[in-house]
Amino acid sequence: MPTLGLGLAAVGRPAYITGGRAADLPDRSPDALRRRCHDLLDLACRLGVRHIDMARSYGRSEEFVADWLRERREVPTDLFVASKWGYTYTGGWSLTADKHEVKDHSLAAFLRQREETGALLGDRLDLYRIHSLTPDSPALTDTALHRALADLAAEGVRIGISTSGPRQADALRAALEVTVDGGPLFSSVQATWNPLEPSVAPALAEAHAAGWLVVVKEGVANGRLVGAEAPETLRRIAAELDAGTDAVALAAAFHQPWADVVLSGAATETQLTSNATAATLPLTERHLTALAELAEPAEAYWRTRAARAWS
Repeated sequence: MPTLGLGLAAVGRPAYITGGRAADLPDRSPDALRRRCHDLLDLACRLGVRHIDMARSYGRSEEFVADWLRERREVPTDLFVASKWGYTYTGGWSLTADKHEVKDHSLAAFLRQREETGALLGDRLDLYRIHSLTPDSPALTDTALHRALADLAAEGVRIGISTSGPRQADALRAALEVTVDGGPLFSSVQATWNPLEPSVAPALAEAHAAGWLVVVKEGVANGRLVGAEAPETLRRIAAELDAGTDAVALAAAFHQPWADVVLSGAATETQLTSNATAATLPLTERHLTALAELAEPAEAYWRTRAARAWS
């Protein structure tokens, strides 16, 4: 069975595209989000979570985790720490910034952000991913970048990608073909998969078969599968199982044979506790069939996602 991981996109910066943030995070000052991040990390460890995910563009998420690692006397020895480079946070800790992040997959960006990540996390970094790789990214063909990534891999850091957009499968399959000195460069993918957007599943199965670590992100579709936004089908199954709609949505990911880690993007301890129940939620084939019928065309799903406001 896959394991639950914790992603920190929602608590590393004041604005994000998930719904309900004003209620979940009434105080989004740096100190308040630092405390919230630490509380979530403490709870995650108690729940058995061992995969922590962040990114350079998630505001101060790496800083918050570095502080937590330094302050806690007992951190699980098997804690797996992953981060991503390729986007720079430009929001200035504002809810109304014109742009909250800027994409750059160049070698120069990697070298700069690798130094920034290293200054915070040192040798605690286990996995470094290219953030939101798409088929048109220069990172797929830049051999100098590939060599630099391979050098980092030689230091013991696993190299991976995350994907976004309607062509996730194309980007993943292209990454599967990238080699350095005759061997594969990448060995992990983090992809968006949920009942509304399952299109990348066949490519994820191929990555899993190739020995990659497969991590599911956005399992509740940035809030579209929880609360009032949840489709009637999802609410009906949740009521039948006496579970949250969030848990049902994540449970669908737990039932995918290619999944290794399913990320929670919780902003509160209540959300994380509910998300954690997904690992043991007994979905039947009838449930999974009904959830599969919620799938939207990939292009439509990503248009809807792009239209969500940062708040």
